[in-house]
Amino acid sequence: MNAPFASSIPATASPLCPDLWQALSAYEVGPADADLSFIARLARENGWSPARAARVFEEYRRFLFLAMTAGHPVTPSDAVDQAWHLHLTYTRDYWERLCPAVLGRPLHHGPTKGGRAEGERFFEQYAQTLRSYEAAFGPAPADIWPDARRRLQIDTLARRVHPREALILPRRWLWAGLALVILYITLWVITLWRHL
Repeated sequence: MNAPFASSIPATASPLCPDLWQALSAYEVGPADADLSFIARLARENGWSPARAARVFEEYRRFLFLAMTAGHPVTPSDAVDQAWHLHLTYTRDYWERLCPAVLGRPLHHGPTKGGRAEGERFFEQYAQTLRSYEAAFGPAPADIWPDARRRLQIDTLARRVHPREALILPRRWLWAGLALVILYITLWVITLWRHL
């Protein structure tokens, strides 16, 4: 299981924290004059459309807000975690701009230690994150924030593959192809049987 979490001291500001949200809403990762923006890089590295990457970045901002205001450790969705991982590679931006100037304190990424107890802890922590999200922003978009079972039991079985190294087909194509092969063999056997 890979369920990272944000570890921060409980927020002392107002639960709504309008100043924090305003700062996060205006925050952009990296230099403004970069030929490849953070959102473009996020899209490229995950095989997403620019529109999806922009939505994930907005959800990453919301995650950062929750990490500072929820009063409990929060766990990101897999998509939001991809944004967080990429942001951590912009080390100066993350540690010298985001944490001190926007968040007001460090926000560490803490991966799981593994094991059943950790799995149960992250399951509850992610579910609690979704409840805090709903309290702050309304219902979370399910395509970016799936339920806890999907996030921590189903999606963890997924593997990232490079499209140049593998041919990826939807299962429905496999079943359709298998049905066509069976149909072809059946017709061939019937034709062969009639000629006997």
